[in-house]
Amino acid sequence: MAEKTVTQRIDLNELKSGGFIKQTQKDLFTVRLKVPGGRITPEKLTKVAEVAKKYSRMGYCHLSFRQSVEIIGVHIDDFDAVVKELATVGQKVASCGPRVRVPTACGGCEYNPNGIMDAQSKALEVDEKHFGTPCHHKFKMSFSGCPIDCARTRGMDLGFQGVVYPVWSKDLCNGCTLCAKACQEGAIVSDKEGRPMFDESKCVYCGDCIRACPTDAWKDKKKGWLVRTGGKHGRHPREADQVANFLPDNKVNDFISATLKWYKENGKAKERIGTVIDRVGLDKFKKDVASKFINT
Repeated sequence: MAEKTVTQRIDLNELKSGGFIKQTQKDLFTVRLKVPGGRITPEKLTKVAEVAKKYSRMGYCHLSFRQSVEIIGVHIDDFDAVVKELATVGQKVASCGPRVRVPTACGGCEYNPNGIMDAQSKALEVDEKHFGTPCHHKFKMSFSGCPIDCARTRGMDLGFQGVVYPVWSKDLCNGCTLCAKACQEGAIVSDKEGRPMFDESKCVYCGDCIRACPTDAWKDKKKGWLVRTGGKHGRHPREADQVANFLPDNKVNDFISATLKWYKENGKAKERIGTVIDRVGLDKFKKDVASKFINT
C-alpha cells in the first residue's frame, strides 16, 4: 500500500468494514482474520504467526470472543503486504460494521460426545452463503451442537442450537433406570418396575437418555435446530427469543435468508434485529418468518 500523505483522507469506517480496526496508537490497526467456526488449519496458523512476527509492531496476536484471530499493531503501510502473504495459504481478512459477520460454532457432533448436530459444517456453509451481507447493523450468528449451548446462541442476532426428540420403546426396555439417572432436567422418572415416565414439558431435547440407554429402548425420532433471534451483548444486552424448534438442517440457509429479508424490510439504520422485534413485536416476526418453516 502506498504511503499515505497528509493530503489523503483515510475512511476509517471503510477500513473497518474490511477488517482493519483503528487502534489508539497512531497509524496502527488490528487486522481481524476470518476463522469460521473458530477452526483453522496448522498451515494457516503457522502463516499467521509468521505474518504477525513480521508486521505486528506490538508483537502479539489476540483471540477474540467470537473466535477470530487478530494481528495487533499493524501499520497502515503494511496492509497490502499482510493481505498478500496471508493469501498464500488461503487465509482471508474478516469484516466489521453493518453486515453479516463470521459465524461462530462449537465442535458439534464431529468429535464431541454431547453433540447432536454438525455445528462446524453448518457454520462453514452459512459463512460461504451469507458472510458480508449488508444489514442495518452488525448481524451475528452462532451454532451450538447441543443444549449445553457453548456457542451462546441466546446472545446472537440469530442462533441455532442442536436438539433431538427422544422416543421410548417398551419392548426394548429392561427397567435399568439409567435413563432417569442420566436426565438432569427431571423429565424422566422411573416407576416401581423401573420403566421411565416421560414429561416432555421438562425436556430440553439433549439426548442424554438416548446415550445412557444400554438396550436402545430410547431412540431419536428426529433431530434439528432450535432457533433463537434478537440476542445481543453490550451496554444493553438482550436475550434472544426462541422462534422455532426442530428446524431441519437443510432449511437453515432458507431461514437465515428469510430473516435477513425481514430485518431489511422492517428495520432502521443502526437498529439491531432485537430492537426491531421489540418495536414491531415478536408475533410479527413469527408470523412473517418462523411460521413459514413449521412442519418443514
